[in-house]
This record gives sequence, structure tokens and C-alpha cells, in this order.
Amino acid sequence: MDTPSGSSARPDLAAVAKLLADGSRAGFCLALLDGRAWTAGELARHAGVAPSTASEHLHLLVDGGLLVEERQGRHRYVRLAGPHVAELVESLAALAPGRDPTPRSLSARGRQQALGHARTCYDHLAGAVAVAITDAMLVRGLLSLEHGLDLTSEGGAWLAETGIRVPSGRRRPAVRPCLDWTERRPHLAGAVGAGLCRHAFDRGWIVRIGRSRAVEVTAGGRAALRDGLGLADDVLVRDRAG
Repeated sequence: MDTPSGSSARPDLAAVAKLLADGSRAGFCLALLDGRAWTAGELARHAGVAPSTASEHLHLLVDGGLLVEERQGRHRYVRLAGPHVAELVESLAALAPGRDPTPRSLSARGRQQALGHARTCYDHLAGAVAVAITDAMLVRGLLSLEHGLDLTSEGGAWLAETGIRVPSGRRRPAVRPCLDWTERRPHLAGAVGAGLCRHAFDRGWIVRIGRSRAVEVTAGGRAALRDGLGLADDVLVRDRAG
């Protein structure tokens, strides 16, 4: 008997949705957006669950292809399976309603503001600063939206002149829009986004704030982004008021 075209190879979206439907598992994936490898114990403490519970959740996430395991001696680490998973999690977070829009303490409010201003999303930049960089690259013709987000020849020349090395050897698009979960607008992902982020860290344009995903643009970074992309300090400096 004939079957409808493609029906035998239908992707099981429900299986992926089920993995992220649990709050602890979703929280693990959000934490792993920092691009680092975490132990089960670290994730258990972060989510406030028992180590045995964390291990059960991580087993499901690894089996489901969202996480991968890395072993170093006696230690077992997990990380996101790749940038495609990071972009999926970031995009879903942008669609999710905020559960606690009013932080209960000044420290919590500061952390929320820092993450919204600038952070890492796996291996590229996210937040208001990342969206501003993407917008500036579009205005200057370094990126184009004519056939979907794409790097122009002027953009390739700018990367070379700036000294930004784009990772190669991966089955990954050069540029890709990633919906920012705080700005609700796309920021730059893909190999170019990863190269830009790595360059910013290497040149000291940005530094991490503690052990979180939040980053701060340094004075040198502000100068470089002002000269290279015309970004003003009021975009690059986080407003700590309130």
C-alpha cells in the first residue's frame, strides 16, 4: 500500500519537546548555554535537585541528542551537543513567558540586567549588545537580508581587516540569525558569530562577569566597536540604574 510522501521519515518533534518540558532539564540546557562543560553535581546544585535526579535527567538529555558526555579521568562532564542545540534553546527561550519578571533582590535584578545587556549564547554573543552589533553590520552592508541573513563581500573584507578568524571545517552555516530571548530580535550566530565572539574575548573587548554567561564590554572593546561599527557607548555600557 502506498503511503503519503515523507510520512515514514517524519521528525519526532514531540520527543524533543518532551525533553524540554521538564523544568529541571530545561534549566540544565539554559545553564549550558555558557558553552562550558558542567558536572552532574554542578547542575544539580544549580537547579536545586538531588544528584540522583540530575543524573536521570542528564541521561535522558544525552540519549535524546541534546547533550553529549565528556569524560576526563574519573570525572564526567556534559555540554550541549552543538551550536544547533544552543540556537534551539535560545529561540525557545525567546518564545517562553517570563515566570518572574520582578526580581526579589537587588543582586537578582543586577544579574538579570547583566544577562539582558550582553552574554554568551554557547559560542556567540547575545543580548542587547549582540543585537546592536548585528544591526550595525546590516546598516554598513557587512550583512544582507536579501536572500536571508548572509555575509556580503564587504563583510568578508571587514572580517579579514579586523583580524577575525571564522572557524572552518564544520558543517555549519557562515551566518545564521538566532532569536534573542531577551531582545526578541535576532542576533548573529553561525561560524561568523562564533569567530566574532572568540576574537572579542581574545582581544579583551569583553570579559566574563563572574561565572555567569553575562559579559561586560571593556573600554578597549567600546573603542574597537565604536571605530569598527559606529556603536555608541550608551549602547555598549550597561545601565545600572534602578
